[in-house]
Amino acid sequence: MRLLLVEDDTLLAQGLVRSLQKEGYSVDHAATLAQAEHLLSPENTELVVLDLGLPDGDGMSLLRKIRRKKWPIGVIILTARDRVEDKIEGLDLGADDYLPKPFEPKELFARLRVVSRRGKLVTSSALAVGDIEMDMASHTVEVNGESLNLPRKEFMLLKALMENVGRVLSKEQLENKLYQWGEELGSNAIEVHIHHLRKKLPENTIKTLRGIGYVMGKK
Repeated sequence: MRLLLVEDDTLLAQGLVRSLQKEGYSVDHAATLAQAEHLLSPENTELVVLDLGLPDGDGMSLLRKIRRKKWPIGVIILTARDRVEDKIEGLDLGADDYLPKPFEPKELFARLRVVSRRGKLVTSSALAVGDIEMDMASHTVEVNGESLNLPRKEFMLLKALMENVGRVLSKEQLENKLYQWGEELGSNAIEVHIHHLRKKLPENTIKTLRGIGYVMGKK
């Protein structure tokens, strides 16, 4: 799930980006309203974690834009403003949740999951393609009802392929997805992980289009 973090505190932002990536989010970071405006789009953004006190303006203006355009984007305000009046204003403008600083990251992650479900940004934490079922919340995979133990990188690659079933993903696209999730990659890593995945999945689950990429077909 693609998330835009709008936060001008560099150290806090760096820590949040790493933590969110470990939770499975693909994270873009903006330190200003202008950067956020540039990165924000309904095609590439599903959730926004939004600070209000930004160097070039108030984060509320970004919230107003999202709701004015009726984009299906969940918004959690994360701010030092903890007055009841500020919370009411943010929620009245259409924020899905309001979390004052300081905060516990685990609470933010839980609220993000709630917003995702509430807004139907994901219909479920599960993906299914044929006999393969993935639960993204518990990071588990089953094939024909039997549990499949996958290392994190293989899990993330399978997730990307299942989310794009029937669509060809190039090696570069898969590499980018793993980088966005905070994974380190060596040379030929994609080929190696795809090879290991194929041995664990039903035959012909993942097909290679030579010189183009990989595709997971509909079963």
